[in-house]
Amino acid sequence: MIIDFHTHIFPDAMAEKTIGEMAKKADCKAYVNGTADALLNSMEESGVEYSVILPVATKPTQFKTINTYAVALNESFQNKKGPKLISFGGIHPEARNYKEELREIVALGLAGIKLHPDYQGMMIDDIKYMRLIDYASSLGLIISVHAGMDFGSPKIVHCTVRGARRVIDEVKPEHLILAHYGGIGFWEEVEETLIGQNVYLDTAFIFSKIKQEQFLRILRNHGSEKILFGTDSPWYGQRESLEVLENWGLSEEEKNNILYKNASKLLRLK
Repeated sequence: MIIDFHTHIFPDAMAEKTIGEMAKKADCKAYVNGTADALLNSMEESGVEYSVILPVATKPTQFKTINTYAVALNESFQNKKGPKLISFGGIHPEARNYKEELREIVALGLAGIKLHPDYQGMMIDDIKYMRLIDYASSLGLIISVHAGMDFGSPKIVHCTVRGARRVIDEVKPEHLILAHYGGIGFWEEVEETLIGQNVYLDTAFIFSKIKQEQFLRILRNHGSEKILFGTDSPWYGQRESLEVLENWGLSEEEKNNILYKNASKLLRLK
Protein backbone atom coordinates (compact mmCIF):
# COMPACT_ATOMS: atom_id res chain seq x y z
CA MET A 1 0.00 0.00 0.00
CA ILE A 2 1.14 3.54 -0.78
CA ILE A 3 -0.68 6.56 0.68
CA ASP A 4 -0.08 10.10 -0.60
CA PHE A 5 -1.03 12.32 2.34
CA HIS A 6 -0.85 15.64 0.50
CA THR A 7 -2.71 16.29 -2.76
CA HIS A 8 -5.08 18.86 -4.24
CA ILE A 9 -7.87 18.67 -6.80
CA PHE A 10 -10.43 21.12 -8.14
CA PRO A 11 -13.89 20.66 -9.66
CA ASP A 12 -13.62 19.91 -13.37
CA ALA A 13 -15.28 23.17 -14.39
CA MET A 14 -12.65 25.32 -12.66
CA ALA A 15 -9.54 23.12 -12.68
CA GLU A 16 -7.94 24.36 -15.90
CA LYS A 17 -8.33 28.04 -15.06
CA THR A 18 -7.27 27.61 -11.44
CA ILE A 19 -4.20 25.53 -12.25
CA GLY A 20 -3.17 27.98 -14.97
CA GLU A 21 -3.43 30.98 -12.68
CA MET A 22 -1.64 29.30 -9.79
CA ALA A 23 1.16 27.96 -12.00
CA LYS A 24 1.77 31.42 -13.44
CA LYS A 25 1.75 33.09 -10.03
CA ALA A 26 4.15 30.56 -8.50
CA ASP A 27 6.26 30.16 -11.66
CA CYS A 28 6.00 26.39 -11.59
CA LYS A 29 4.46 23.67 -13.70
CA ALA A 30 1.66 21.27 -12.88
CA TYR A 31 2.32 17.56 -13.38
CA VAL A 32 -1.38 16.80 -13.88
CA ASN A 33 -4.35 19.02 -14.68
CA GLY A 34 -5.81 19.21 -11.17
CA THR A 35 -8.95 17.12 -11.72
CA ALA A 36 -9.92 14.03 -9.74
CA ASP A 37 -9.63 11.87 -12.87
CA ALA A 38 -6.11 13.09 -13.56
CA LEU A 39 -5.04 12.32 -10.00
CA LEU A 40 -6.59 8.86 -10.18
CA ASN A 41 -4.73 8.17 -13.42
CA SER A 42 -1.49 9.25 -11.74
CA MET A 43 -2.22 6.94 -8.83
CA GLU A 44 -2.91 4.03 -11.16
CA GLU A 45 0.38 4.59 -12.98
CA SER A 46 2.48 5.00 -9.84
CA GLY A 47 0.86 2.40 -7.58
CA VAL A 48 -0.63 4.82 -5.04
CA GLU A 49 -3.70 3.32 -3.38
CA TYR A 50 -4.97 6.34 -1.42
CA SER A 51 -4.54 10.07 -1.93
CA VAL A 52 -5.57 12.52 0.78
CA ILE A 53 -7.18 15.67 -0.65
CA LEU A 54 -6.42 18.87 1.28
CA PRO A 55 -8.91 21.66 0.45
CA VAL A 56 -8.09 25.22 1.48
CA ALA A 57 -10.78 27.66 2.64
CA THR A 58 -9.54 31.12 1.61
CA LYS A 59 -12.52 32.80 3.27
CA PRO A 60 -15.02 31.74 5.95
CA THR A 61 -17.98 31.67 3.56
CA GLN A 62 -16.47 28.72 1.68
CA PHE A 63 -17.08 26.32 4.56
CA LYS A 64 -20.30 24.75 3.25
CA THR A 65 -19.17 24.48 -0.37
CA ILE A 66 -15.82 22.89 0.45
CA ASN A 67 -17.12 20.40 2.97
CA THR A 68 -20.18 19.39 0.95
CA TYR A 69 -17.82 18.61 -1.94
CA ALA A 70 -15.49 16.70 0.40
CA VAL A 71 -18.29 14.50 1.73
CA ALA A 72 -19.63 13.76 -1.75
CA LEU A 73 -16.14 12.84 -2.93
CA ASN A 74 -15.57 10.47 -0.01
CA GLU A 75 -18.94 8.82 -0.47
CA SER A 76 -18.27 8.23 -4.16
CA PHE A 77 -15.28 6.01 -3.29
CA GLN A 78 -16.80 3.97 -0.47
CA ASN A 79 -17.60 0.90 -2.55
CA LYS A 80 -15.20 1.35 -5.45
CA LYS A 81 -12.23 -0.84 -6.21
CA GLY A 82 -8.91 0.59 -7.26
CA PRO A 83 -7.30 3.89 -6.20
CA LYS A 84 -9.31 5.96 -3.72
CA LEU A 85 -9.46 9.62 -2.75
CA ILE A 86 -10.02 10.69 0.86
CA SER A 87 -10.83 14.36 1.38
CA PHE A 88 -10.20 16.34 4.54
CA GLY A 89 -12.38 19.29 5.47
CA GLY A 90 -11.69 22.98 5.13
CA ILE A 91 -12.13 25.76 7.68
CA HIS A 92 -11.00 29.36 7.95
CA PRO A 93 -9.50 30.78 11.17
CA GLU A 94 -11.79 33.83 10.93
CA ALA A 95 -14.87 31.63 11.30
CA ARG A 96 -17.06 33.13 14.02
CA ASN A 97 -18.48 29.77 15.06
CA TYR A 98 -15.29 27.75 14.62
CA LYS A 99 -16.21 25.24 17.34
CA GLU A 100 -19.57 24.55 15.73
CA GLU A 101 -17.94 24.19 12.31
CA LEU A 102 -15.30 21.80 13.65
CA ARG A 103 -18.00 19.68 15.27
CA GLU A 104 -19.81 19.63 11.93
CA ILE A 105 -16.66 18.44 10.19
CA VAL A 106 -16.47 15.56 12.66
CA ALA A 107 -20.17 14.77 12.20
CA LEU A 108 -19.65 14.68 8.44
CA GLY A 109 -17.09 11.91 8.92
CA LEU A 110 -14.09 13.93 7.69
CA ALA A 111 -10.84 12.75 9.26
CA GLY A 112 -9.01 16.05 9.36
CA ILE A 113 -8.64 19.65 8.28
CA LYS A 114 -6.23 21.63 6.12
CA LEU A 115 -4.92 25.04 7.18
CA HIS A 116 -2.89 27.28 4.86
CA PRO A 117 -1.68 30.37 6.72
CA ASP A 118 -0.42 32.07 3.55
CA TYR A 119 -3.74 31.79 1.71
CA GLN A 120 -5.69 32.50 4.88
CA GLY A 121 -3.60 35.58 5.70
CA MET A 122 -2.69 34.84 9.28
CA MET A 123 0.40 33.87 11.26
CA ILE A 124 0.26 30.29 12.51
CA ASP A 125 0.79 31.34 16.14
CA ASP A 126 -2.06 33.86 16.06
CA ILE A 127 -4.56 33.19 18.85
CA LYS A 128 -7.26 32.39 16.29
CA TYR A 129 -5.20 29.53 14.89
CA MET A 130 -4.14 28.45 18.37
CA ARG A 131 -7.69 28.06 19.62
CA LEU A 132 -8.87 26.41 16.39
CA ILE A 133 -6.04 23.87 16.46
CA ASP A 134 -6.60 23.23 20.16
CA TYR A 135 -10.29 22.47 19.71
CA ALA A 136 -9.74 20.46 16.52
CA SER A 137 -7.20 18.33 18.36
CA SER A 138 -9.60 17.78 21.26
CA LEU A 139 -12.10 16.39 18.72
CA GLY A 140 -9.53 13.93 17.39
CA LEU A 141 -9.07 15.61 14.01
CA ILE A 142 -5.85 15.40 12.03
CA ILE A 143 -4.52 18.90 11.31
CA SER A 144 -2.38 19.46 8.20
CA VAL A 145 -0.69 22.87 7.94
CA HIS A 146 1.27 24.38 5.08
CA ALA A 147 4.65 25.25 6.59
CA GLY A 148 7.43 27.48 5.29
CA MET A 149 7.52 29.38 2.04
CA ASP A 150 4.73 29.32 -0.51
CA PHE A 151 5.94 30.07 -4.03
CA GLY A 152 2.66 31.75 -4.84
CA SER A 153 3.13 34.32 -2.04
CA PRO A 154 6.85 34.29 -1.14
CA LYS A 155 7.16 37.71 0.52
CA ILE A 156 5.73 36.72 3.90
CA VAL A 157 6.06 33.31 5.54
CA HIS A 158 2.96 32.90 7.68
CA CYS A 159 3.91 29.52 9.13
CA THR A 160 7.47 29.94 10.31
CA VAL A 161 9.25 27.07 11.98
CA ARG A 162 9.44 28.96 15.26
CA GLY A 163 5.78 29.91 15.05
CA ALA A 164 4.90 26.26 14.54
CA ARG A 165 7.04 25.30 17.53
CA ARG A 166 5.13 27.82 19.66
CA VAL A 167 1.86 26.11 18.63
CA ILE A 168 3.33 22.72 19.56
CA ASP A 169 4.55 24.00 22.94
CA GLU A 170 1.39 25.86 23.92
CA VAL A 171 -1.38 23.78 22.33
CA LYS A 172 0.21 20.32 22.25
CA PRO A 173 -1.94 19.02 19.36
CA GLU A 174 -2.04 15.25 19.05
CA HIS A 175 -2.10 14.81 15.27
CA LEU A 176 -0.40 17.86 13.77
CA ILE A 177 1.25 17.58 10.35
CA LEU A 178 3.64 20.29 9.18
CA ALA A 179 3.74 19.97 5.41
CA HIS A 180 6.83 20.33 3.27
CA TYR A 181 9.09 18.62 5.81
CA GLY A 182 8.32 21.12 8.53
CA GLY A 183 8.89 24.28 6.52
CA ILE A 184 9.94 24.46 2.90
CA GLY A 185 13.14 26.48 2.53
CA PHE A 186 13.85 26.49 6.28
CA TRP A 187 15.19 23.01 6.98
CA GLU A 188 18.11 24.19 9.11
CA GLU A 189 15.54 25.67 11.49
CA VAL A 190 13.53 22.46 11.29
CA GLU A 191 16.60 20.56 12.45
CA GLU A 192 17.20 23.02 15.28
CA THR A 193 13.60 23.46 16.41
CA LEU A 194 11.30 20.57 15.47
CA ILE A 195 13.36 17.39 15.67
CA GLY A 196 11.96 15.11 18.34
CA GLN A 197 8.74 17.08 18.85
CA ASN A 198 5.29 15.50 18.69
CA VAL A 199 4.64 16.46 15.08
CA TYR A 200 4.46 14.71 11.73
CA LEU A 201 6.35 16.04 8.71
CA ASP A 202 5.28 15.29 5.15
CA THR A 203 7.47 15.14 2.04
CA ALA A 204 5.27 17.26 -0.26
CA PHE A 205 7.09 19.27 -2.94
CA ILE A 206 10.54 18.93 -1.36
CA PHE A 207 12.53 16.49 -3.47
CA SER A 208 13.77 19.07 -5.98
CA LYS A 209 14.56 21.51 -3.14
CA ILE A 210 16.31 19.53 -0.39
CA LYS A 211 19.64 17.74 -0.47
CA GLN A 212 19.63 14.00 0.07
CA GLU A 213 21.91 14.14 3.10
CA GLN A 214 19.71 16.70 4.87
CA PHE A 215 16.57 14.76 4.04
CA LEU A 216 18.05 11.60 5.55
CA ARG A 217 19.44 13.43 8.57
CA ILE A 218 16.03 14.91 9.43
CA LEU A 219 14.35 11.58 8.77
CA ARG A 220 16.64 9.64 11.08
CA ASN A 221 16.89 12.21 13.85
CA HIS A 222 13.14 12.83 13.94
CA GLY A 223 12.21 9.18 13.36
CA SER A 224 10.64 7.54 10.32
CA GLU A 225 7.48 6.89 12.37
CA LYS A 226 6.77 10.65 12.18
CA ILE A 227 7.24 11.10 8.43
CA LEU A 228 4.42 10.90 5.85
CA PHE A 229 4.72 10.49 2.11
CA GLY A 230 3.15 13.43 0.32
CA THR A 231 3.61 14.92 -3.13
CA ASP A 232 1.55 18.15 -3.34
CA SER A 233 0.05 16.84 -6.59
CA PRO A 234 -0.59 18.45 -9.04
CA TRP A 235 2.56 20.47 -8.21
CA TYR A 236 4.83 17.46 -8.00
CA GLY A 237 4.58 14.02 -9.56
CA GLN A 238 3.69 10.91 -7.62
CA ARG A 239 5.84 8.63 -9.75
CA GLU A 240 8.76 11.07 -9.58
CA SER A 241 8.50 11.33 -5.76
CA LEU A 242 8.44 7.55 -5.36
CA GLU A 243 11.51 7.21 -7.58
CA VAL A 244 13.44 9.57 -5.30
CA LEU A 245 12.50 7.62 -2.19
CA GLU A 246 13.50 4.39 -3.89
CA ASN A 247 16.94 5.75 -4.75
CA TRP A 248 17.86 7.77 -1.66
CA GLY A 249 19.08 4.91 0.51
CA LEU A 250 16.16 4.35 2.88
CA SER A 251 15.81 1.07 4.71
CA GLU A 252 12.76 -1.09 4.05
CA GLU A 253 11.39 -0.20 7.49
CA GLU A 254 11.81 3.51 6.81
CA LYS A 255 10.10 3.24 3.43
CA ASN A 256 7.22 1.20 4.84
CA ASN A 257 6.68 3.70 7.65
CA ILE A 258 6.72 6.67 5.31
CA LEU A 259 4.73 5.17 2.44
CA TYR A 260 1.84 3.64 4.36
CA LYS A 261 2.23 2.54 7.96
CA ASN A 262 2.12 5.98 9.58
CA ALA A 263 -0.65 7.23 7.32
CA SER A 264 -2.71 4.08 7.73
CA LYS A 265 -2.56 4.46 11.51
CA LEU A 266 -3.57 8.13 11.38
CA LEU A 267 -6.46 7.45 8.99
CA ARG A 268 -7.48 4.29 10.87
CA LEU A 269 -7.49 2.22 7.71
CA LYS A 270 -7.92 -1.51 8.05
